[in-house]
Amino acid sequence: MADRKVTASGKGIDGDIVQLCQSGAAWSPTSQADAINEIESNQHCYYVEDDQGRRADLHVAGFGGEKYLRTDPDATCDNDLHRLPDC
Repeated sequence: MADRKVTASGKGIDGDIVQLCQSGAAWSPTSQADAINEIESNQHCYYVEDDQGRRADLHVAGFGGEKYLRTDPDATCDNDLHRLPDC
């Protein structure tokens, strides 16, 4: 399993995350759907880091039958996918 650091995210017109990106990485960009499949199959681990280097892994969550990616809730919002720059 390869770890993939996410440094930017693509957002749809409704603000939902649709892509994960890291400038210069061969895997980037990847769709949220592909990332969900890769996480669920233990093929890859995606994560973000805050400005102090603290890592937060992305997890698959669901609501109303829809799957999406999120970090675990914690004391900072610096690792929120929505706060990352656009891809």
